[in-house]
Amino acid sequence: MSKGDIETYFEDGQWKNRAQGNQRASNTAPTKAAAQAKGREMAKDRGVEHIIKKQDGTIGERNTYPRGRDPRSSKG
Repeated sequence: MSKGDIETYFEDGQWKNRAQGNQRASNTAPTKAAAQAKGREMAKDRGVEHIIKKQDGTIGERNTYPRGRDPRSSKG
């Protein structure tokens, strides 16, 4: 995880997002889906990786959102 990657994790009965290196959460959500959506938005805005953890703290998924043009885009 590089500096600034976004981490979605479960703590104290809430799903949270934070940028790697920060101690405090940037935001909280009542469900994993809601937190994951906000974390995805944050990662896309910053052009960084989004690490989604399971409730037990293990990594469940990683998604990278590079800055600039999406290489998977069908537009030329």
